[in-house]
Amino acid sequence: MSENENKRPSFPKRIVITGGMPYGNKDLHFGHIGGVFIHADIFARFMRDRIGRENVIFISGTDCYGSPIVEHYRQVKNKGEFNGTIEDFVRFNHNRQIDALKAYSVDLNLFAASGLDRSGEIHHELCGEFFKKLYRNGHLIKHSSLQFYDTKFNVFLNGRQVTGQCPIPGCSSEKAYADECSLGHPYEPKDLINPKSALSDEKPEMRNVTNWYIDLEKFKVELTSWANSLSSIPGYRPFAISSIKEFLEPPAIYVKQDHSDLLNELATELPPYKRYDEKNKSIKLVFDTLAKRESACAILSKKSVRYRTGKTLVPFRLTGNVEWGVPIPNLEDNNDEIDNKENKGKNENLTFWVWPESLWAPISFTATYLEKIGRIDKDEWKKWWCSDDSKVYQFIGEDNVFFYSVAEMSMFMGNQNKTTISSTSSMPTPTPADGDLKMPHLIVNYHLLFFDKKASSSGKIVPPMARELLDHYTADQLRTHFFALWLGGRNVAFMPKPFNPNAKEKDADPVLKEGNLLSNVLNKAVRTCFYTTQKYFNGQIPVGEISASIIHNAKKSILDYEEAMFKHEFHQAMTIVDNYSRSINKFWTQNFLPGQAISCDNQTQRQALIDAFHMVRVAMILLHPIAPNGTEMVREYLNVGEEFWNWERIFDSIFTFMPDPQNHPLKVLEPRIDFFPKHPSQF
Repeated sequence: MSENENKRPSFPKRIVITGGMPYGNKDLHFGHIGGVFIHADIFARFMRDRIGRENVIFISGTDCYGSPIVEHYRQVKNKGEFNGTIEDFVRFNHNRQIDALKAYSVDLNLFAASGLDRSGEIHHELCGEFFKKLYRNGHLIKHSSLQFYDTKFNVFLNGRQVTGQCPIPGCSSEKAYADECSLGHPYEPKDLINPKSALSDEKPEMRNVTNWYIDLEKFKVELTSWANSLSSIPGYRPFAISSIKEFLEPPAIYVKQDHSDLLNELATELPPYKRYDEKNKSIKLVFDTLAKRESACAILSKKSVRYRTGKTLVPFRLTGNVEWGVPIPNLEDNNDEIDNKENKGKNENLTFWVWPESLWAPISFTATYLEKIGRIDKDEWKKWWCSDDSKVYQFIGEDNVFFYSVAEMSMFMGNQNKTTISSTSSMPTPTPADGDLKMPHLIVNYHLLFFDKKASSSGKIVPPMARELLDHYTADQLRTHFFALWLGGRNVAFMPKPFNPNAKEKDADPVLKEGNLLSNVLNKAVRTCFYTTQKYFNGQIPVGEISASIIHNAKKSILDYEEAMFKHEFHQAMTIVDNYSRSINKFWTQNFLPGQAISCDNQTQRQALIDAFHMVRVAMILLHPIAPNGTEMVREYLNVGEEFWNWERIFDSIFTFMPDPQNHPLKVLEPRIDFFPKHPSQF
């Protein structure tokens, strides 16, 4: 990469970073931390150093609502494992999540909760405003659909109280629920294969219920334009773009080859379609509208033809009948002009489905944080989510691509000002004017596997809890390891030796590959610099010009690292840090030979120490977002202030941070003090 500073990447003036919201029925497991939160936190810390702490808001929170929480609460309540209310249950887990994040040094501006305290109040208000705006703009429809009903208990079943097999072709999920599988594929409840009630353990009936939906099909042109633009955006991961485009495919039905003759007989009855026969695979029927596909599904079902539907744009449900949820606003109380008068009326017993309200929850949390720091203007959050000089980065797992792309982007476009579906001159746009919700930048990670399996709280492979790992590793060791895994390119196995029953005592621990860089290589280099200064240079770094070759190599590493972070190539950023950190040890051994006498009057040694401390400075800045505990300790012993991390001064020497460089004392480093200590279990 060129060292021309004019070619450095351009960052937004302000940014918001969000991490995926964990459900309020559980503590955090290793996937929450290693698959999303560590990457989001390191990027947030880097951006704080890069554009200023005051220009970065990093938020997330507990997803308080939804059927998984209701069902889990029902189970623990029945077993006598929890005696409080469902709100008590959620608060208990919310506090555990906060503790786990703090233990890993995840530095959020706010970890809120969608149903608790001030963030819950603001979220309830924003939900109502968001819903009414979608309604005013003509993007909502009422739609009756089938919902599972347990005849033994005489109740409608929520999404997690029904299990079966996912109907999406090729899905490898081990468990599917009423309208989405464990891998996040959405579908109509009626398409679930072999449904079973969690209450009665029997097959439930299907009964009609009416809910509000946003019609995603009407946003297809805009979504397609947005998806096609992503490949030109630096850092957008190709597999995420491909995944988004899958949902923009035309409506399709897959029928087994052994039904070929029957399909031929039904050809005149089915709506117009294009047929694709693939050898030894299903027959694919492609329709030009969702309505035609649904009509074809009804005909095939009547003729007892087994089929599966493909990914496409279907109406996205916004409401449900789960009592534990945010109530839908009464549209009769809406004083704004409403075009869809036939839909005007009360929404008795309806609450928001958890997925849509969790997608705009980060906006609520941003507003909560801004209010907390004294920004009392109700619309202050718009400067961060709707401004041309701001950008929102959302860190998610690949399971949730549909929700954060197709669903979220449609709802955000649907909330733009003065937009109506009927007016072609004011259609929603993925590139709105300043003041409307912008399309967030999605940073999607592949699965973090537990050894060679996908672990899930609801699956066969139960993941270790995040706090369990800290019984064997330090937070900095785990942060560096998770960051080095290339989750932007493939599924990656997390293989901690203490959790491997087949590991032999002599086997190396894969998790410590990066940790050993800290606790062995880098720790030794930094300690040696400090101890040499204390013993031979009166505890002060000798003042002088840094060698040109040292400046050249440092500058190249800085610019390469900055570029890697800009493109979200986090494994590459870690490699740059690794190589540069190891170069400090190599440089030291080349200039201070074993057994060689050291003297403060030796100009060669003085210069080498000056250069070595510059290398330490650069290594600490690059490593600061990744291993904050050790690097902050180094800054403390250098006896310099927080401005040390400021990237506006990234090429400055360490002496510019000292009021009086000629008389600047380093903090005394006592014997056997480690900047990057090993975990006690590793000795």
